[in-house]
Amino acid sequence: MAWCDAGVNLFDSRFDKLEVLNGSLAHDVTHLLIISSDIAESTEAERFCAHSTQACKTAFTAGVHPHYADAVNGDSWTKLTRVIADKQLAAIGECGLDFNRNFSSQNNQRYVFEKQLELAAEHQVGIYLHEREAFDEQVNLLQRYTPYIPFMVAHCFTGNKSQLQTYIELGCYIGITGWVCDPKRGNDLREAITALPKEKMLLETDSPFLFPKTLKPRRSVNVPANLPHIAQQVSLLTDYSLSEIQTATFANACRLFFDKGE
Repeated sequence: MAWCDAGVNLFDSRFDKLEVLNGSLAHDVTHLLIISSDIAESTEAERFCAHSTQACKTAFTAGVHPHYADAVNGDSWTKLTRVIADKQLAAIGECGLDFNRNFSSQNNQRYVFEKQLELAAEHQVGIYLHEREAFDEQVNLLQRYTPYIPFMVAHCFTGNKSQLQTYIELGCYIGITGWVCDPKRGNDLREAITALPKEKMLLETDSPFLFPKTLKPRRSVNVPANLPHIAQQVSLLTDYSLSEIQTATFANACRLFFDKGE
């Protein structure tokens, strides 16, 4: 079985990149989507994917996470627009609204998010979404751009069944993480995925975050090698076999993020 991890924070300081890539391959995680949070990380991801000689296939996102919206200036958009021209770019993001922590002002978050939606529509690139405690406002904004954007991914979805259905009606793919392995915090998600069509399902670790609580021994750092365990938990909670989940999520991820580069 080959797997694709559709969300890895590879440049986190806790990672040894070579060790992560080799560990991924050892567990049949052959494809990694490297996700970016700001312009510096976006350009670093671009360079890494362009020069990587590893057997593990990589693609990347480029964009500004809502936490960093306050730091954006005119030069940021110039740099991001240049990166968008890279053929290995998989999507713009991770971007969206986060009214939980409000590390950046809500007004700046709105401006930076909509600007990235405009870029996605203009350049016909997919969008990789982040959202916390801003669901209704984010959906209202997405509805204006949905007809003009090739695809959208609800990264690290943790919401309830109603929110899941709203995203699916918008055409979004849904990224499922180790959050589904948490019977307490992940209860809404564990119920929601029973309504998730496999044609819209993606699997991601969001590593080094969200180590699956059902995986022992417990560690502080999550890695892409844990992706098959997340798939096993999804299989236990749905009517899908492990093989069906692997086939569907791998095909979905390759079609969205890798086909143009292979």
